[in-house]
Amino acid sequence: MARIKLKLGENEIEVDSRDFYVDNQTLGEIIQNMTNHLPENHAKVVYETEPVAAPAETHTQSGLESLEDAEIFEPEFNEPTHIAPNEVKSKLRILETSRFFDSPRTVTETVEQLREYGWAASPLDVSKALAKMASNKEILKNSSENRTHYFVEEALVAN
Repeated sequence: MARIKLKLGENEIEVDSRDFYVDNQTLGEIIQNMTNHLPENHAKVVYETEPVAAPAETHTQSGLESLEDAEIFEPEFNEPTHIAPNEVKSKLRILETSRFFDSPRTVTETVEQLREYGWAASPLDVSKALAKMASNKEILKNSSENRTHYFVEEALVAN
């Protein structure tokens, strides 16, 4: 699975590909197509007017490596990076902002999602972090049939 996030100014597009494959040859085309979906006159792809001389070894580098703040992780080809117990909460916050916890999730599902993002964490560390977040009312917790689920509640907008 490939995840491409393109942020231009205040506009942001994220593509989470489960149904198609992105390779180095199609990456530029995908980024160009994504910018076409941003509001007109707010985004454009800027190409260098003068060619940049690159060493012969780097001519095969991924197009994402040339972008600022681009992260590349393909779980089917790479091993996830182990995260320390004190980093788990910040990674869970990333899952929360990507709306992962909009539906109730178990610790196992959360560990699997972290792996999809390229992070490996022990289920015990994830469980402790989620339990602490629930006790601090940062996330909600529901237990039924010996299974605990963690989730966030959508904020209600008053009319």
